[in-house]
Amino acid sequence: MMSARKVVCLSAVAFLAGSHAGVRAAATQPVPSMSVVQSWKLGGAGGWDYLTLDSSGQRLFISRSTRVDVVNTVSGAVMGTIPDTAGVHGIALAEDLKRGYTTNGKADSVTVFDLGTLKVIQETKIAAHNPDAILYEPVGKHVFTFNGKSKDFTVFDASSLALLATVPVPDKPEFAVDDGAGRIYVNIESDPGQLIVIDSRTFTIKAKWTLPGCSSPSGLALDREHHRLFSVCDGKVMAVTNAVSGAQVARVPIGEGPDAVAYDAKRGLIFSSNGEGSLTIVRQRSADQYEVASTVPTKRGARTMALDPATGKVYVVSADFGPTPAPTAEQPHPRPTPTSDSFTIFVLGAPGS
Repeated sequence: MMSARKVVCLSAVAFLAGSHAGVRAAATQPVPSMSVVQSWKLGGAGGWDYLTLDSSGQRLFISRSTRVDVVNTVSGAVMGTIPDTAGVHGIALAEDLKRGYTTNGKADSVTVFDLGTLKVIQETKIAAHNPDAILYEPVGKHVFTFNGKSKDFTVFDASSLALLATVPVPDKPEFAVDDGAGRIYVNIESDPGQLIVIDSRTFTIKAKWTLPGCSSPSGLALDREHHRLFSVCDGKVMAVTNAVSGAQVARVPIGEGPDAVAYDAKRGLIFSSNGEGSLTIVRQRSADQYEVASTVPTKRGARTMALDPATGKVYVVSADFGPTPAPTAEQPHPRPTPTSDSFTIFVLGAPGS
């Protein structure tokens, strides 16, 4: 008779073999030749930050400084607006609760809105400063905000928005991802960069990992099946980390000024959107082997993005910019202001998509 231990071990081997077979199968597929297949000029004042796509792939939520524009991804038309979100950064969608949430960096608040009507339900002030990234964790039904100036994260009940915890982190937190099994990973903007692991049930930090060769990591993506984290960093680097051990398994060259990264599990691809005006497409050869497949021109300033995993399309936004203002004591390195009538969404996909 085969022992229970042997059955478990054989099951684990079979799972890992199937897992790696999936990576190998994706690695043999040709990388799609991507380009800008559509563009929609929306205009309107204000810059932009995060982009979030709903599960249907038909509504794109774009933070626009003082509001969130919701765009139909079939027609490019603005379907609605969530107003009065001063300094809005992140947008999280709780589709099971039919609610959405925004972090309002200048107001130190979170706005809750109805996901169907887009009407604001409430705005709640938080005891933290410059809430930036935001994440909805569906098992515990909690909302996590990651706060840049106060260097901490806050946890709320997703239904009542009651504050449950405020926890300090080593430095400014950037993007966060949830593994669906009780862990939340967060990039920490330091030099060298760091990753922290949060227990999403107890709201405690379980691990802190250094990211060698990665300065000021921003965007973060997760390959749940193979337990790999992708951090995009200053210096044209994407760091790949084992999400179980914290060991770095690869560093991949990308473009300048990245701020977002997405993992396409179906096609075995990783996308980095770079502020220089490019999209780096990286092929996953195996869990620990990666290569740049292509670099697609976009537009200067297109540093954030959203991926539609069903179609493989990538959405980025940018605008034309005016002249760079003169430096001041308050802003020694000022940025040029986008021209309000030139704000545009660019859709990247394979020809004919």
